[in-house]
Parts: sequence; C-alpha cells; structure tokens
Amino acid sequence: MSSDEKYDVDVTVVGAGPVGLLLAAELALSGASVQILERRAEPDEAVKAQSINVPTAEALDRRGLLPSGGGRVGGTRLTGHFAGMVLDPDLVDWADPDFAAHTAAGGARMLPQPRLEALLADHVARLGVPVRRGVEVTSLEDTGDGVIVGTTAGTVRARWLVGCDGGHSTVRRLAGIDFPGTDPELTGYQAVVDIADPSPLADGWAWSSRGAYRYGPQPGRVATLEFGDPPADRSTAVTLEEVQSSLRRVSGTDVTLTALRATPTRWTDNTRQAATYRSGRVLLAGDAAHVHPPFGGQGLNLGAGDAMNLGWKLGAVVAGWAPDGLLDTYDAERRPVGAWVMDWTRAQIGVLRGDAKSAALRGVVGDLLSTREGATYAVKKISGVAQRIDLPADSPGHPLIGRFVPDLWLGDGSRLADHGHGGGFLLLDRTLDGALGRLAVAWGGRVNRVIDGDATSAPAGVLVRPDGVVAWAADVVDAAAVAGCEAVLRRWAGVPS
Repeated sequence: MSSDEKYDVDVTVVGAGPVGLLLAAELALSGASVQILERRAEPDEAVKAQSINVPTAEALDRRGLLPSGGGRVGGTRLTGHFAGMVLDPDLVDWADPDFAAHTAAGGARMLPQPRLEALLADHVARLGVPVRRGVEVTSLEDTGDGVIVGTTAGTVRARWLVGCDGGHSTVRRLAGIDFPGTDPELTGYQAVVDIADPSPLADGWAWSSRGAYRYGPQPGRVATLEFGDPPADRSTAVTLEEVQSSLRRVSGTDVTLTALRATPTRWTDNTRQAATYRSGRVLLAGDAAHVHPPFGGQGLNLGAGDAMNLGWKLGAVVAGWAPDGLLDTYDAERRPVGAWVMDWTRAQIGVLRGDAKSAALRGVVGDLLSTREGATYAVKKISGVAQRIDLPADSPGHPLIGRFVPDLWLGDGSRLADHGHGGGFLLLDRTLDGALGRLAVAWGGRVNRVIDGDATSAPAGVLVRPDGVVAWAADVVDAAAVAGCEAVLRRWAGVPS
C-alpha cells in the first residue's frame, strides 16, 4: 500500500463552526484534501457573537466573502464596550493612522454568528469540502505520519487532525493536551426574547452591585451576568424561567418574559489556554485552544485569526513546500494574541464585581475611557486595528512588517485585497523595471504578482502572506531591497519551484 493510499484525506477538521469552516476553506485553497466532522446534525442557531472585528472583516474581504454594508449601526460607527461601559464614537480619534489604514472593508461590523456560519458553509461547499454532520469523534491515534480517528460513523485516516470543536474539545482531551487557566466565578446568559413590558429596563448596558445586564441593541436581545457559583452542568438547555430570573435579579425589576425567539446560551468566565496548540499530527484552533468570557465577540475573531494563520501553513506542509519550522510559527504567533485576549477579558471581570473596591476601580477606568485618548486606545484594541505579529528579528524594519496589510489602492482602481480571492502570497510590485515581479516568477503559483503602474506611490513593494500579514515592504526598491525580498520569500514561501 502506498503512503497516499493509507489516508482518506490530507486533513480532517473537527467542528463546523466559523473557525472549522474558515480553516477548511483555507486548506482547500492551498490544494489540500480536507473534510469536516461535526457532531451536531444541524447548524447551531444559538445566540452567540454578533459582530466581527477589522482583521476578520478584512480576511473575508480578501476572499471575496464580505457581505455588503459597512461597520455602522444607524449611521454610528461600531466601538464596542469595556465591562459594559460603552465607548463613545464621538470621542474616538478616527483619524488615527491605525484606523485610517483600514477603512475599505468597512471596519468592524455587525455580522451574527449564524449568518457568518451560513456564509462560510456556502464557501466550503463551492470549494468541494464535505461536511459530515452527526459524526462524533470517539478516539484518536497519532501514528507519527498520520492520525487514525475513531468516530461514531467509522474510522477516518488523515495525515493531520485539527480540533476546532469548542471549549470542551474532544480532540484536545484525546490528544492529552493540558488546558490551564482560571476557574469561573460568574454566570451569564444571552437570549432573544419577547418581553411583556420592557419599559423598566434601561437601554444598553446597566451595572449595579447585583450584576450587569444589557437590553438591545436588537429588539428583544438581553444579556445578563451575575457573580456566584457557576452552574453545575452548563450542557443543560437554558429555559425561559432561568433567563427571566437572572434578568429580574440583576435589573431589580419584575419584568416578565413571554417567549424565547432564539436558542439562548449560558456562559461563564472560565478562562484557559491550551498548553500547546500542536501535539504531533494534532492541532487546535479557536475555542479548543482558548476560552474566555464572550465580551465584545473577541472569541469568534480570535478563532478566525487562528484559522487564517494555520490554514496556509498546514496547507504548505501538505503540499510539500513548507520551509523548516513553518508549522511551529502557528503556536508562536497565535499564542500571544490569545493570551492578550484572555487578559483583556479578565480585566473586565475585575471591574464588574459588585464589591466596593471593584466599584472604585470601575469609576477610575470609566474616567479614562471618557477621554479622547482612552476611548481611542480601547477601540483600537477591541477592533483589532493595532494587532501586530512579531516576525523574526532579521526581517527588515519597515513599519508595515508584522501588521495586517492596510488598504492599498492600485492605479487601475482596484485594491490589493481584490487580488487575494484565491489565496496564496501577494507581491505588490510598483517598480519601474518590474524587478519584484521577475523575482516572484521562480515561486510559480505560490506567489501572486500584482503589478501596479503607479510607481509614484509608496510603498514600492509589499509581500503579503496568505493570512494578510505583511512579511516584507520597502518604500524604495534597489538591489539590496530585492535581495531582502528574496530572503523573506524563502523564509515563508520555501525554496523556489
């Protein structure tokens, strides 16, 4: 039996949520054969994340998937909140360079998770990726050159296995990967309901020593959180009475809920990060790799970033052109981002408690967020426009290096992002002699050359990884710059084909 005949597929992805779907799509674009296993028989319609941040919106934009409509609600820019303290868009310095560099995709925007899942499901279907629903993983064996996966539908043999199966990841548990972190101290609910008389409720977020709640912005949408012992079993279905009791306690009102209009969710502030994102031929992404409170939808966006980062790297390994150590950079690059999100949400827990010390801290933080500098800082963090990847020390020192590629308009009226629908590297060449474009030919289909006749614009050359991170850039392209670009191409795109 040949090596190829031993495997059903190059990569099996476990979990058909947004992270698993996006990862499978990126793998398919790289040429890998991939399938998705999902234990649920139908897509999850539960009330979860309602918005996406700038890096997620731009990732969809680069693949031609971003729905129409910008990052505004009722004409107001989306800003988010910190521990229920809504950030005033009129205070934010929208002229800040980090915001100004990322406007074409419309910025952070409302995009409910079920709608995003449907969009990505259509995308993977077009790419020919099978989604096998009602299939649960029961065992796995890493053989060194592949993974034998036991499921309720029989055995699956794959070269690689990726767990995108949530905070209670079966893949993580079976792989023996530790999940250290902090235990929960609060319980929260999200639901869309009918309310007999909502007038006693405040619009937006309200906080008191009893807890916090939010009413809106969508009609009937409520969220609550209360400190105390977390539920013994989070897997049980959330009832109307459970949501109503929580809302009454934290709001201090006797509001009556008459119906649930969507599947409600129960959550805690359980905050953990996998000890490693990779163990042999098994990898983790999304909530399988990290969990935290759902403040601001950061978990969805963090998982989308994992998928974009891992997809092309694992695809390169499958294709056989990955440079040494490429797959190790997945953990190295995504772990710090995950750790920051966990601390960002932990900090919000610190100012949400009902005790006097937390109330005093909440007042101080609220004062800072009511300043132009404070509001701008917080929105830059929440929106993701300031995210940066620490690339190797020998990378050139251009300020774009390690950042997500900004809006770059080309002389023909297109944008650089418009050339990324099929995946792969993008190399923008604005040189008069086409030196960068000639260099990229040696890498064949791995690098998409984008020749722009507008030689007066800067930067003159930009190399963008498939995940949107700028790997190299130069404002002036001379012989030394071309040599530097070639070195970076070898680092990330392997040896020329």
